[in-house]
Amino acid sequence: MLVIWGRLSSVNVQKVMFAVGALGLAHERREAGGSFGVVGTPEYGALNPNRLVPCIEDDGFVLWESNAIVRYLAARHDGSGTIWPVDPAERALADRWMDWQTTVLTPALGPAFWGLIRTPPENRDAAAIEASMVKTEAALALLDAHLAGRAFLEHDRLTIADLAVGPPVHRWLHMPLARVSRPNVERWYATLAAMPAAALALPLPVT
Repeated sequence: MLVIWGRLSSVNVQKVMFAVGALGLAHERREAGGSFGVVGTPEYGALNPNRLVPCIEDDGFVLWESNAIVRYLAARHDGSGTIWPVDPAERALADRWMDWQTTVLTPALGPAFWGLIRTPPENRDAAAIEASMVKTEAALALLDAHLAGRAFLEHDRLTIADLAVGPPVHRWLHMPLARVSRPNVERWYATLAAMPAAALALPLPVT
């Protein structure tokens, strides 16, 4: 049985759960991190020495780091090569968006999310939130331009790219702030949100 450790309010856990749903995998998710604790225990530290979520156990195989987990699950369970492209060039085009999410989108979005959602109003750093919003808008402008004329990020089908980028965009679109309209991003996100897997992975409200 596939076991996923992590709370669903974590954007990184959401990526893994989106993959689990898209692949139709039997699983058990165990709450960990944040108010649930667990990550500080010796037992969890033996699974993930970073003491972060998510972490998976798959019939004795242990893996941490969300994008690595998404790649592993797709490689192991996507026999058709749809979500995990077989051709190296096609795979690289999808894979780059996972790196972009990690190095560009999530770091840009993080301070605004923490400031507006997880920090009391009296303790918020308005300048940090504004700077984060500016950086996120730049990232979303790039994403919107790429999605013009595309149903999905790559190859006109759901791939690992969408599984990684979808959750932080879900977070951004449901935060209490004024956003620039991005019609292509919003159309793409609506496609993802309508999938049964989204009910498993993309909770509302964002917390």
